[in-house]
Amino acid sequence: MRLICYPTSGEPPKIVAAPVERDWMKRTQQGFAYRCLPLNIANAHGWLLLNTVPFVAQWDGGTELGAISLYANAADGPLLALSHFGHGVLTFNVSALFRTEPGYDLMVTGPLNQPKDGLQPLTGIVEADWAPFTFTMNWKFTRKQARIAFERDEPFCMIFPLKRGLVEEVEPEIRALETDKEVSQAYLTWADSRRDFNTELRLPGSRAQAEKWQKDYFRGTTAGKPPAEAGVPRIGSSPPDHRTKLKLREFKPAPQSDRGGRG
Repeated sequence: MRLICYPTSGEPPKIVAAPVERDWMKRTQQGFAYRCLPLNIANAHGWLLLNTVPFVAQWDGGTELGAISLYANAADGPLLALSHFGHGVLTFNVSALFRTEPGYDLMVTGPLNQPKDGLQPLTGIVEADWAPFTFTMNWKFTRKQARIAFERDEPFCMIFPLKRGLVEEVEPEIRALETDKEVSQAYLTWADSRRDFNTELRLPGSRAQAEKWQKDYFRGTTAGKPPAEAGVPRIGSSPPDHRTKLKLREFKPAPQSDRGGRG
């Protein structure tokens, strides 16, 4: 599947595959935040657009365009950010047109699991398989008079494709756990194991203290069961495509033969 970036002016935007690392996660005691595999997968689940000129933004609480002040910390290029919509919304220009494959949208949001004090990223979903339009990335101030900095190469946007309409195909329902004996037993086995492990964590010299945390989800197993074999997952075991990390490709120039069209 292709995701194509067509620069619309000057240099292409600075785009990198999103890393697993987050500064706040590194600062947690013993890096315990990295023990959460769903968090790690989300961190790296797309590409980041990076800021090119460092600046400080400040909002005075007003609704007009002039309520946001921008102060560049360098003079080596134009700011990507501006006040365009008013109402305390900071806008970043994305000087590129993105194209997805037919039937896929583009999620446009802030860097996942990377909070920024005083600003909240706004999220949009773009039908990028047909629209000949660029988009902007917007952040909403949450506190007035706060001076908020964006450093050089700090990510201001994250993108990744989504299959259009998939969420509308879902048929959600609620069932009593005991109606599925296999699922119920797998859950109860896990719940017992979790309780026992947490109890052992309080015992000096225990196996749980040595292990520090249960790694069943990371390993794709539960309650001591080994991973599924021969591509047939058991209830409570991981499928063959269980992931512990993502390996995204970086954006790179298209081969010369592809530059005349999408192919």
